[in-house]
Amino acid sequence: MRRVLRTLAAATASACLLLPLAAAQSSATAATPSSAATPLADPIGMTSGFYTDPYSGPAVWAAANPGDGRAAAIRDNIASRPMARWFGAWSGDIGAAVGSYVGAADAADKLPVLIAYNIPGRDACGGHSGGGAGTPAAYRSWISAFASAIGTRPALVVIEPDSLGDFSCLSQAQINERNGMLRGALTEFRNRAPNTWTYLDAGNPAWIGASTMAQHLDGAGVREAHGFSLNISNYFTTGENTAYGNAVNGALASSYGYTRPYVVDTSRNGNGSNGQWCNPGGRRIGAVAQQGGGAEMLLWLKTPGESDGNCGVGGGSAAGQFLPEVAYKMIFGY
Repeated sequence: MRRVLRTLAAATASACLLLPLAAAQSSATAATPSSAATPLADPIGMTSGFYTDPYSGPAVWAAANPGDGRAAAIRDNIASRPMARWFGAWSGDIGAAVGSYVGAADAADKLPVLIAYNIPGRDACGGHSGGGAGTPAAYRSWISAFASAIGTRPALVVIEPDSLGDFSCLSQAQINERNGMLRGALTEFRNRAPNTWTYLDAGNPAWIGASTMAQHLDGAGVREAHGFSLNISNYFTTGENTAYGNAVNGALASSYGYTRPYVVDTSRNGNGSNGQWCNPGGRRIGAVAQQGGGAEMLLWLKTPGESDGNCGVGGGSAAGQFLPEVAYKMIFGY
């Protein structure tokens, strides 16, 4: 990998757009130098753009079905764009899986985006994506191997989507246990993957209020993360997300004295939300070159066409299953 600092312009040339934080943030939402996480490295500047996974669900399907009338559109509009890869129990040996993926990106001088999704009691209150490591001890081993496999190579990692959204079905002891695992994960990445930017997930604008989310983020240790993520696997517009992200930062600033950058998942927000979260019809891939207001980056974190579970237009499917017809319709917004 060519470890040469590059300009932001080079990074924005990829299909995922890097958007710097607004220089003129108000004092209510700007982090003070003493409260900022210790800057370790700039994974954006260490690479020449974002990594496009040649083995994503859309890419594999398009290559296997060249005669399908939908294949070209899916290949050109989805598979050819950088997006995150999710890692969980299905990944097998997590060290080998992460090491192979990050190694391929490193060899191409590109920046990989990874999502760690294996916390015990995952999606506990939703149920569509349940699972995760069997015990906190098993999770600690898993996330340690995850971070170690990245090592000194540059990466972006979103840690445990959904984990801080809905606490309604958890006891205080379970919340404390979950926060301990998330804090531990951040420590592992800080110690074992110094060129990785980590993000805790902060849900979406319609889930819980900004002040409550700020409380959840602080409890989980976001002070030690690079930032937080918004709208993963959801459909809210970029504008709605930046308004929410700025409100979360306002609450972090007023209650805890710091703020954090945030990224927005734009993979499925081209038509906005119709109020449904589980495989709604009529949605559209997002315009990744759209200015994100106060967002640090607009990223495809969910793969367009991947099912949210056995619901909506994905009836009969499992969460994470690639559905070519859904992907095809999302290209055109119907």
